[in-house]
Amino acid sequence: MRVPMTPRYKWAVVAMLWAICFCNYADRQAIFSVFPLLEREMHLTPIQLGLLGSAFAWVYGLAAPLAGMVVDRIRRKTAILGGLHAWSAICIATVFARNFQHLFLFRAAEGLGETFYYPASMSLISDYHGRDTRSRAMGLHQTSVYVGTIGGGFFAGLIGQYYGWRLSFVVFGTAGVVLGLILHRFLVEPPRGLEQGPAVVAPLPLGDFLRLVARTPTVLCLMGAFMCANFVAVVLLSWMPKFLFDKFHMGLAMSGLTATLFVQLASLAGAPIGGWLADTWRRRSPRGRLAVQLVGVLGGAPFVALCGVTTSVGTLILALTLWGFFKGLYDANIFASVFDVVAPEARGTAAGFMNAIGWLAGGGSAPIVIGFIASRSNLGTAIALASSVYLAAAVFLACGILFFVTHDAGRLAEAGATVQP
Repeated sequence: MRVPMTPRYKWAVVAMLWAICFCNYADRQAIFSVFPLLEREMHLTPIQLGLLGSAFAWVYGLAAPLAGMVVDRIRRKTAILGGLHAWSAICIATVFARNFQHLFLFRAAEGLGETFYYPASMSLISDYHGRDTRSRAMGLHQTSVYVGTIGGGFFAGLIGQYYGWRLSFVVFGTAGVVLGLILHRFLVEPPRGLEQGPAVVAPLPLGDFLRLVARTPTVLCLMGAFMCANFVAVVLLSWMPKFLFDKFHMGLAMSGLTATLFVQLASLAGAPIGGWLADTWRRRSPRGRLAVQLVGVLGGAPFVALCGVTTSVGTLILALTLWGFFKGLYDANIFASVFDVVAPEARGTAAGFMNAIGWLAGGGSAPIVIGFIASRSNLGTAIALASSVYLAAAVFLACGILFFVTHDAGRLAEAGATVQP
């Protein structure tokens, strides 16, 4: 099919991917809102609940480098829609779980299905959107993460409260299957490097990619920052509903909604603003996108700590809201920053390795680390301590800004591989 390279279709691609990513995050968030039901039905410990979050993250992260390399070698449309059908089917199959081992296996399998999505979608968006609109496009796409998290958190809790936890998995999984069938007709695969001209460059072998990363320290800094930021984000997704249920005695639906609504709505505002700021600052300096991310993690850190220590619902909601806004500033540029120093032929692989580091070392450790600390202290203290991990992210970003990104972006420009000169 001919690529409809028009301004309207470029943003329609973002809208289609937005809908898919909504399903992605609704499916993965659903289980956290029914933790109390699983705890009661299957007699799960806090560490076992943490392992359910980690199971997804470990498989998601372990498979991400392979997924990224595959994405650079096949049609990204195939990877996106095939992944959507796979994780939706696994979501439905979760209803057959009868014990912790079953849940662990289904969560791990869902991580395998979802790991192809982000490398493929970010690579595809980068071909439709060049340097001047890339952060805005990815920032708008990122808002689907927040809306999907709200939807998954609230409706899983609501359905679970009245009909049991299994029905929510059937609803979310079926919606994903139907969406995939609809979008098969409308989503068009563009040539790689579409914005830079008709030439198509072959994907890099793994060895060449690793050498590219080794001589591009900005990528290493961004991977380190993503590892830390993802740790904090997964603490919110996995443990905040239970924290509200236990400490503030909210119902399942209300704890699932409160844990997601304020953070995600604030991020919904922060991500487009972060995308606009980053595109604007990037025109002035190669440091622009990383600078916006630095503001995000430094601004969010004190509010993460406040969430864990406050005894007031009002203060908690304020802290969640401000945390969410700053989180959105960071999130809008996770992959756009990387693509400033990585050429189109390696972007899927780069996104895969970013996800591997972020989810294995960050997201994969967060649920179990917080569960371990909570079992020896309390959940509020464990959440407050996560703020220190944001400060570590700030160190990585500051190093990239001060020492590396100007040189790395300039070298890519000199090689003629930037999307827009």
